[in-house]
Amino acid sequence: MIRLVILDPVSEDRLKRFAGYLPNDWFLANAVSRAPADQVAALEGAGFAITADVPVTADMMAVPGLRAVHKWGVGYDNIDCDAAEAHGVRVLRTTGSNAVSVAETALGLILALNRNLVRGHSAVLEGHWPKSELGATSMRLSGKTVGIVGLGHVGKALARLLGGFGCDILYCGRTRQDVETETALGVRFTSLEDLLARSDVVSLNCSLTDATRGMINARTLALMKTGALLVNVARGGIVVEADLADALTSGHLRGAASDVYMEEPVPADNPLIGLETAINTPHIAAVSADTFEPTVKRMIGNLLALHEGREPPEGDVVV
Repeated sequence: MIRLVILDPVSEDRLKRFAGYLPNDWFLANAVSRAPADQVAALEGAGFAITADVPVTADMMAVPGLRAVHKWGVGYDNIDCDAAEAHGVRVLRTTGSNAVSVAETALGLILALNRNLVRGHSAVLEGHWPKSELGATSMRLSGKTVGIVGLGHVGKALARLLGGFGCDILYCGRTRQDVETETALGVRFTSLEDLLARSDVVSLNCSLTDATRGMINARTLALMKTGALLVNVARGGIVVEADLADALTSGHLRGAASDVYMEEPVPADNPLIGLETAINTPHIAAVSADTFEPTVKRMIGNLLALHEGREPPEGDVVV
């Protein structure tokens, strides 16, 4: 019997649905909580584990018999890959599987900020009718300059979606795309500083690395246009949240939307919570009911390959 553990606590219905895709000789278990002791206990006797947001620590990698940890999604900054290598544990992911979902969420947040949709909705629920007030700060997206930080799978998907708005699209990243890709997407390469200075909207779609950690801070936010918007569907650690809150309360930025945070679930004292010009969502950009089946099948296929002595697709291998 092969034991597979989902480390993020999930509902019984979701667990049962997932189990329906497993081979007959596989057993699915679920950690009872996010507490470190419960996480280690859940891994006892397990050959494979899946994590969405739960950190996979060195102590967890050291549990005897653990062969692989699969990320439910793409970003693997919550997994201790050095410890995985040290203990011979493989780390896998589903590269590109949630790119369209995240890109659509980024676009939705951009539109919601630009058109004051969330503020308008909340006001009506509270019995107010601030049509003139919100109209004074509502803007069109069409024809604006949008900066995409990180033109990977998500960034490219967002560029394609923006194509219908006639936007001037800038991008920056570790490497420049080839001319054919830039032409097809209608994007232009530039530096981060230039992108921030010229964009009406900035969308963060890069990975969290040593180079990008804290990259959006008081200094770089000051480079942005007065009245610009910032959307973060990448990773919370890329943004210094207190600095972003200051840029919003001072009025330097017209709005910001965050789907990811330094600490998740978000504590009540997070400086972005409760700001009138901030939209906050619970890390749902990558979640889409209609991608559940193909993503689960792909994860199981990758783990089954390891179990049978085969190598998973190169793009899904981290360690």
